[in-house]
Amino acid sequence: VEDNGRLAGLSREEMKASLKTLRDMASRLGATTRVLRERKANSNSVKNKNHKRIEDHNCDRRVAEVLVTKVRKGDRDDQESVTDLRLAVVGSQDAGKSTLLGVLTQGELDNGRGRARLNMLRHLHEIRTGRTSSISHEIIGFDTNGHVLNYAEMTTAEEICENASKVVTFIDLAGHRKYLRTTLLGLMGYSPHHVMLVVTLPLNEAAQEHMALCLALRLPFFIVVTKTDLGLFDHKQTLVELEIAVRAQGCNQELILFNNNDNEELSRHYESNIIPVFAVSSVTGAGLEELTNFIRDLSPLESTSSDDEPGTCLFQIDETFRVAGLSEPVLGGLLVKGAIAPGARLLVGPLPDGEFSPVEVLSLHRNKAPCCLVRASQSASLTLAPCNKRSLNPSLPHLRPGMVLVSIADHPRATVFFQ
Repeated sequence: VEDNGRLAGLSREEMKASLKTLRDMASRLGATTRVLRERKANSNSVKNKNHKRIEDHNCDRRVAEVLVTKVRKGDRDDQESVTDLRLAVVGSQDAGKSTLLGVLTQGELDNGRGRARLNMLRHLHEIRTGRTSSISHEIIGFDTNGHVLNYAEMTTAEEICENASKVVTFIDLAGHRKYLRTTLLGLMGYSPHHVMLVVTLPLNEAAQEHMALCLALRLPFFIVVTKTDLGLFDHKQTLVELEIAVRAQGCNQELILFNNNDNEELSRHYESNIIPVFAVSSVTGAGLEELTNFIRDLSPLESTSSDDEPGTCLFQIDETFRVAGLSEPVLGGLLVKGAIAPGARLLVGPLPDGEFSPVEVLSLHRNKAPCCLVRASQSASLTLAPCNKRSLNPSLPHLRPGMVLVSIADHPRATVFFQ
């Protein structure tokens, strides 16, 4: 770069050496680099010893724009991995799911008129009606001392992930029966480790349906009774009503109302023989501390040894979206088995003709923060590029939800029907 800001550019050898130096510097600082674009300099003229500009026809000088991103501390080789927990939130409409999540993630109590849920809603019609119709994600973190990290203390998700030893991803699902298919997609496609069933008294049919879904899918769940500040909450009556609903679904687990600080013992046994019940208020804050401590002590399901086998990979694509500045779409989904790193060459498909197309992974993000490795049972978003860049028009095939990314060694085949 000249004194007046003009981009003089570098030769190919100088550019290669400069990029290598930049990569080495970023690696030592716990960051990664990616070349966003590279082009020829505006002028191929250079200066001689007398500071006179002369044409240099033998030197093809180029300039490059490089993105330097800080890597999550759990993805560095010298750091212990950050624990990721996926927690789906289900319940009937008007049960207070989005309001409760808004209080947990923002650190501010609700005003009784739904102010806390505004940050959880994605569409204008959701804000107008107060009903969630899509799947939204929010996170909170916990540091090594068990202190909660939310947007009351941190300004961005990247900052939460950088300082947290455990990250909890809330998957807010629709409660209206009209959007039941969307709820099923969240429970099955996103593979949550646990489910938080939010109910309000008296129980309605939708709450019992969501309870039946958790039991049918064999997802461990706990119950949160909201709106206790309205004066309609009675401990004994609540347990009786919930026990009747659970027994009607053929479940013999014991329900325990959690209102003390013995959360470690409860977290250890809840998946096997008991269903914890919490009574909270998003307006007064009653019961929120006990609920937060219980979520802190929850642990994700351990992945089997076959999930981390080297050379295998299965990434299911749940959504595709566009980001400003990127020509290719961004893919979001869950890594079922294996591991993915930038630069990995995979197959995407099946395409309409049943074939799979070779692609290369350009970048990875988890919890809105760039990372250099995604492991089995982790959700992530990634960008792809076609492997055959020497063709006249290298481009990705049309990507849609439902496709998968698999290893080349798996030799996948598309099947029309099963016998």
